Amino acid sequence: MLTANSRVAILLTGGIKGHHGKTGLAFLRYSQSNIVAVIDPHSTGESLTELTGIERDTPIVADIKAALAYHPDVLLIGIAPSGGQLPADLEVDIKLAVAAGLSVFNGLHTMLQPRFPDLHPGQWIWDLRQEPPGLTIGTGKARSLTTPRILTVGTDMAIGKMSTSLELHRTALSLGIKAQFIATGQAGIAIAGQGIALDAVRVDFAAGAVEKTVLELGQHQDLIIIEGQGSLLHPGSTATLPLIRGSQPTGLVLVHRARAKHIRDLPGVLIPPLPEVIQLYETVASAGGTFGQVQVKAIALNTLGLNTTEAEAAIESTAALTGLPCSDVVRFGGSSLLPAIYAK
Repeated sequence: MLTANSRVAILLTGGIKGHHGKTGLAFLRYSQSNIVAVIDPHSTGESLTELTGIERDTPIVADIKAALAYHPDVLLIGIAPSGGQLPADLEVDIKLAVAAGLSVFNGLHTMLQPRFPDLHPGQWIWDLRQEPPGLTIGTGKARSLTTPRILTVGTDMAIGKMSTSLELHRTALSLGIKAQFIATGQAGIAIAGQGIALDAVRVDFAAGAVEKTVLELGQHQDLIIIEGQGSLLHPGSTATLPLIRGSQPTGLVLVHRARAKHIRDLPGVLIPPLPEVIQLYETVASAGGTFGQVQVKAIALNTLGLNTTEAEAAIESTAALTGLPCSDVVRFGGSSLLPAIYAK
């Protein structure tokens, strides 16, 4: 599968300047793989760093034919369109990639392996959004782990829960802490190489799937950081509650977009004041004391679009409002929040 030695081309058509490039952009920011080309005809020839702020000198090319000149061995589908279905206009590039001998990492709901039954020796297609076998309902067994379990939660979808988790994990490792990042979505799994694609699991077994993954990957660790999904505030989200119940967190990190007043794309769904959101998450996670007293330990503020002065002011005001440590960990690193979630 994907390794640090993989030569990866990312299929990111419309995802650099659009809103559906989360998987590919996260992989660019955090993966240790050798990314040799990014495919996006809308941004061909432009600077990846200038467009995204990600410090990689990776060329942006128009199509798979141009990408093949950089000798990739894996094609990673880097877009995450609404509904997770494969857009018809990307099928040509995928067919050409497979015909050229590339393996394919596919995080979409559309299964590709059945379409390509005759692969070359060593070639693979990883359709990761599949429910693993042998799942049961959640039983709360993650509480048997004595390791701190930190779950990122949010005031909205797609605001940086995965990035926050990865930044905190990276900071912990840099300090010599034996920490485990548990991926629960396609981008996180692409980066970590393991995890659970939660949105591929039937809702009855979602908490059990999280529990099983935490128990398997969280053994013999000093800190477990679980990637959050969705939001309790979003009317279309079903992922947050099973993540809470399955991981049995000992603490939460609340992720919020600076200046956001309502759910993105749903202006009629207002975001309550952060102290009320904190109380909501603590009440749900604790279940009235059934699962202990689970607290929000820190606020991870997404300050994308603000200049440095504005970002620092937003962080300061949020810390004052909530009484909790607050920072933008993508922008400023995770060192200021890590002591709040981990103490020997």
